[in-house]
Amino acid sequence: MSQSTIIDEIFDAFHRRGQQTYGERVNMQEHMLQTAYFAEKANVSPLLIASALLHDIGHLVHNLGEDIADKGIDAIHEEIGAEYLEKYFIPAVAEPARLHVAAKRYLCAVDPQYLAELSPSSVQSLGLQGGPFNAAEIKEFETSPFFQDAVQLRRFDDMGKVPALLTPDLEHYRPYLEKGLR
Repeated sequence: MSQSTIIDEIFDAFHRRGQQTYGERVNMQEHMLQTAYFAEKANVSPLLIASALLHDIGHLVHNLGEDIADKGIDAIHEEIGAEYLEKYFIPAVAEPARLHVAAKRYLCAVDPQYLAELSPSSVQSLGLQGGPFNAAEIKEFETSPFFQDAVQLRRFDDMGKVPALLTPDLEHYRPYLEKGLR
């Protein structure tokens, strides 16, 4: 598959399924664009911006339904998404996306204020995802070469839930995605 073809396929998934809701006040497409927008505003690496845009792609490629968490099921969207991404993108894009849920669990364990500020939907999914890390999980997570990027991505993820926030469109992010392709 050519580079532009895979990016076009991803953008098509955004257009087909990005209007799905997931318990927040924005839809999936708005959330993912906002996450990338905040990453770009923070002047992080182009690869982390690409990962920020794609971090929830698992929600757009699985067929489990929008209300899966309400049914008490963890969709493991981070794993589904990373398995999809790693076929086309280098680890610096796929791995922070894979680890963004682990980063939430990590931050909840090391920062009580972070846990207190989670949205109700994030608290619900946290319970399904295993809750805050224990001491051993914290140490293991900190050994990942993508640990810092995943924590940064998680913070952008939490910011990306603003109703009616204007962001650049998908095409704006094409160059970032191109930089991260295999």
